[in-house]
Amino acid sequence: MDNGISEKRKAFLAEDYSRGFIEYCQFKAEVIEKGYFQSKVTIEEHHRQQDGFIHAGVMATMADHTAGYSAFTIVPEDFQILTIEFKINFLRPAHGDALICRSRVIREGTRIIISESEVFDIRKGEKSLAAKAMVTLMAVNKDNLASKN
Repeated sequence: MDNGISEKRKAFLAEDYSRGFIEYCQFKAEVIEKGYFQSKVTIEEHHRQQDGFIHAGVMATMADHTAGYSAFTIVPEDFQILTIEFKINFLRPAHGDALICRSRVIREGTRIIISESEVFDIRKGEKSLAAKAMVTLMAVNKDNLASKN
């Protein structure tokens, strides 16, 4: 099935997803399709806050970053994605063994893209929706961005 993304591009996005701070967070790409990106993190003690729940910052970072990569799947290779704004609702405390984030583009613009992220708490094999985010992103040509810095 052709999902509009070459295997080379998918491999690039999977590797690129887990660099820098995200590598430290231990988030990994799982599923990449046109307009869709799914990531996962296995929870360790440093992902938790003082009461043992998964830290809201971990979930917010995952929702934002994964949404950005869902947007990366629809732009040309010479573009970068920057978050303009995001809003997240925490629906229930997460305290499981892993998180899965599913992000999909819900508005494809030439410059402005809107993606929606759902973060699921995985506990004893059961999945429950823990947070939902709406992320507004901007596609910027790498050459234009580099000349402004």
